[in-house]
Amino acid sequence: MNVSYQWLSQYIDVSGVSADELAERITRAGIEIDVVQNRNQGLDHIVVGYVVSREKHPDADKLNVCKVDVGAEEHVQIVCGAANVDAGQHVPVAQIGAVMPGGMKIKRAKLRGVESQGMICSAKELGLNDKLLPKHMQEGILVLPSDLTIGTPIADVLDLNDHVMEFDLTPNRSDCLSMIGAAYEVGAILDRPVALPTASVEETGDAASEKVRVNISADHACSLYTARYVKGVKVGQSPLWLQNRLLAAGVRPINNIVDVTNFVMLEYGQPLHAFDAAQIAGGSIDVRMAREGETLVTLDGQERKLEPHMLVIADAEKAIALAGVMGGENSEVTESTVDIVLESAKFDGGIVRKTSRQLGLRSEASLRFEKSVNLEHVVPAIDRAAELIRTIAGGTVAHGVVQQQVGTHERKVVRLSLEKTNRMLGTSLTAAEVQSILERLVFDVKTVEEAVFEVTVPSRRGDITLDVDLIEEVARLFGYDNIPTTPIEGATTPGSLTKSQRVRRAIRRLLTDGGLHEALTYSFTHPEETKLFPALAGNAKPVALAMPMSEERSVLRTSLIPSLLDVATHNRNRKQEDVHLFEMSSLYLTEEAELTKQPEEKLVLAILLTGNRQQAQWNVKPEAVDFFDLKGIVDSVLSYLGLTGRVRYEANRPVGYHPGRSASLYLKTNDGEQLLGTLGQIHPDLQRRKDLADTFVAEIELEALVAQADFTIEYKTLPRFPSVERDLAIVMDRQAEMGRILDQATVAADSWLESIRVFDVYTGDRIASDKKSVAISLVYRHPERTFTDEEIMEIHGRVIAAIEAEGAELRK
Repeated sequence: MNVSYQWLSQYIDVSGVSADELAERITRAGIEIDVVQNRNQGLDHIVVGYVVSREKHPDADKLNVCKVDVGAEEHVQIVCGAANVDAGQHVPVAQIGAVMPGGMKIKRAKLRGVESQGMICSAKELGLNDKLLPKHMQEGILVLPSDLTIGTPIADVLDLNDHVMEFDLTPNRSDCLSMIGAAYEVGAILDRPVALPTASVEETGDAASEKVRVNISADHACSLYTARYVKGVKVGQSPLWLQNRLLAAGVRPINNIVDVTNFVMLEYGQPLHAFDAAQIAGGSIDVRMAREGETLVTLDGQERKLEPHMLVIADAEKAIALAGVMGGENSEVTESTVDIVLESAKFDGGIVRKTSRQLGLRSEASLRFEKSVNLEHVVPAIDRAAELIRTIAGGTVAHGVVQQQVGTHERKVVRLSLEKTNRMLGTSLTAAEVQSILERLVFDVKTVEEAVFEVTVPSRRGDITLDVDLIEEVARLFGYDNIPTTPIEGATTPGSLTKSQRVRRAIRRLLTDGGLHEALTYSFTHPEETKLFPALAGNAKPVALAMPMSEERSVLRTSLIPSLLDVATHNRNRKQEDVHLFEMSSLYLTEEAELTKQPEEKLVLAILLTGNRQQAQWNVKPEAVDFFDLKGIVDSVLSYLGLTGRVRYEANRPVGYHPGRSASLYLKTNDGEQLLGTLGQIHPDLQRRKDLADTFVAEIELEALVAQADFTIEYKTLPRFPSVERDLAIVMDRQAEMGRILDQATVAADSWLESIRVFDVYTGDRIASDKKSVAISLVYRHPERTFTDEEIMEIHGRVIAAIEAEGAELRK
């Protein structure tokens, strides 16, 4: 928001405070001023002149010799090359000795033999932003109104002895998107009263209700709509003072009607719009939602396809404006307009924002509606505009304001305790000081109890709803620099990680130390990808995105494995064959076809191995990863989390995996067993489709690991007595599960078994084709003494019996 210092002084006395000093005080009070721009870039010796005569230069076709009255005893002669210069014009004249904003010094000169005693200036040469001027004022010299006094300094004429402060507003301070709002802020800072502009209207002729009717059909999107009827206007150029105000604010003047609506919008913060009354079919205005397939050509000449969630202003036949965003070309005020209908309303900010964003139409009006305008300024703003149009454009204002309101409006009342204020700020303010600060903001303050206030907040300050908001107002106006430094009080809680965070960090550290790289992939995927690995998702349905980037990213994933496979393919296509990855992220699961509640987010760990386990060296041949590399990584994670012995592997064929090279993990709990995850080689068909070498993946539910993880460290003394090692070779069915036999052997040995492991598997000669030979190493140890031969024979015999009970037999 650009705030003119001169314009601001019309509402509040800023004497004795320079623009730079005021900007500093506003910044210290909580609203940052980005820059203070001096509009007068050096315009001494530049005055209003009158072109007495114009003649062609004798030796140059494109030059004119002008006699100009600048208020001196004699007329000056100026050679001018502008095509639009003519006798009878009032123009800005830079006299000899003037230094232009660009640094050029005006001297007496001869142009093609003719003496020139100054320069007739264009808007750009005066330092004005000519892009904000109408096209006819951008080309050639600047032609001034004919009622100006000759010899008047041009800086006074164009109000260039001014400074513009650029307010960098946060979203909550929309009240300062107006000159009146800025005046209230400055008034509170300087402790000076604010003088509001008069909004009285001279009304004549018929009642406005006989000319225009108003109806709000979309009562959820518009709480107040008002209209005024102005008859007999003459559309033309605005007076210079009005153009100067708009230019200072960075708004381009257009014509007197549009300029008034923009001026009042900047003054009150209330956007207005003017319709050509002759173009409103039936003289009726309806605030309704757009119809399916409806279109509107907006003022920028673009045809907009409207949708049912967009709010429009319509007459009896058609839409004539996008509410709060932009007017329609079919009701635009033009030079032929005679009667106008003025609009002032309060539209729902969310609807305006959505429409503006979808259509790519950002305007000063939509900016204010999006942040919610002040309901109490809707009527004063339209009255102010109607009176200005009457005086500037010569119209007559019909009696009354035609309006419709939905619901009632009450100001917010907030209770504030002096004790809480001082406690939160660390101050020792008195009740009188706090009340004075709030009254400087023009808040209605009443004392209801000792040191307790009831504060009625003006509707312009919609950001104040709680007592802490009022405390913030007290703090910034008291002065942040005046608040004493006090030590922090209250109980402190030492920071710590949750168990979930500890588990995830432990897994991340373990896997990265083991040579795996962590991946971070999209949560969005293709619908077909959600069908590949459904083990952990169960019967969940993929959650579709409302506005997907593409079909490849149109649903939320139900498995991490497809994303890791895409990463592996991406690397393989770039000659990176050895890919070892993991990712910890969420799956999104729901059983609803159409969501009525938040989907479940299930945290999982996924691991992928493909290529070689290590690079080839001069003394080491490359070896491809296999199932047991993956199983070893999973086992190390489980061991690190204290879950050794509580997880069971079961060979099976989960969907998406290689039949015969995959397994499921089950976690033993107090309530039985639960599926923890799956691991194995991906299905050959999928492997070929992804153009990958043998690839092994695992997907494990992390929430179960977090719940059962135990980081307790158990210390044991080093063994003092020797162990006894026995080896067995057993013959069993090829399809039998070795894990079950090892479990039974462990149970039979009781606590005397220190370790048990498989160190060889043999199939081939001297073994039946449906059998396999497995060699097992067992280590027994007594913690307090050495085993006797009889004890070892008895324990080992129990182990052999348990193994044989599972259908295996000792190899002969």
